[in-house]
Amino acid sequence: VQLVESGGGLVQPGGSLRLSCQASGTDFLAYEMSWHRQAPGKQREMIASISRSDTTNYTDSFKGRFAISRDLPADTIYWQMTSLEPGATAVYYCHADIIHGGRKGDDWGQGTQVTVSS
Repeated sequence: VQLVESGGGLVQPGGSLRLSCQASGTDFLAYEMSWHRQAPGKQREMIASISRSDTTNYTDSFKGRFAISRDLPADTIYWQMTSLEPGATAVYYCHADIIHGGRKGDDWGQGTQVTVSS
């Protein structure tokens, strides 16, 4: 199973970005999917997660201006960011808990860079 993130890039402060992460492969089921980020010099941290039934869970510091969503048939999750500040600069990673070939496991995407700068 492969997770591929997209949508990162350079954005000015106050701008918006929507990140996407699509899971692909054969004989798999992605159940809980989540976004994480790793800012320069810091540890990777979880931002938000979403279940197959669209139950969401946000780390407190990410509530409000950001939103996680999911397109179940497309095995894709999204991370919508608005009013971006330079502190949001980080590599954003997608993670999925999966059942693949009847076995439970998990996968990470390769990450997408988000840089907030004028």
